Amino acid sequence: MAENREYMIRQEDMGNIQISEEVVANLATATALEVDGVSGLLGSNVSDLMGGKKMTAKGVRVEMDGEGLAVNLFLVIRYGCEISDVAAKVQEAVFTTLEGSTGFKVGTVNVHVGGISFN
Repeated sequence: MAENREYMIRQEDMGNIQISEEVVANLATATALEVDGVSGLLGSNVSDLMGGKKMTAKGVRVEMDGEGLAVNLFLVIRYGCEISDVAAKVQEAVFTTLEGSTGFKVGTVNVHVGGISFN
């Protein structure tokens, strides 16, 4: 395993399951981008919004929060879309995907809308 990666670890009866934070972030990114109204994710300069914490991937911060995942997504929404509706759909989709794909409990999916796209 790569030494510079952070892993989410869950202990099972037969041993540990380790999933890279990067894998979780990539799943969250792909899922968010599939939601109608999402234009993209913000770049790494949003780390200032997270108190200087490093982003796991472009526009995504993943952490273990107690026994569950805490995901922060920094989105660009397409102009003309209802922001709260798009954000709620992203939350639901990411929550469902991460719990289904990783088996880890998802505590929070926080959506931060930091831009609007006119494309």
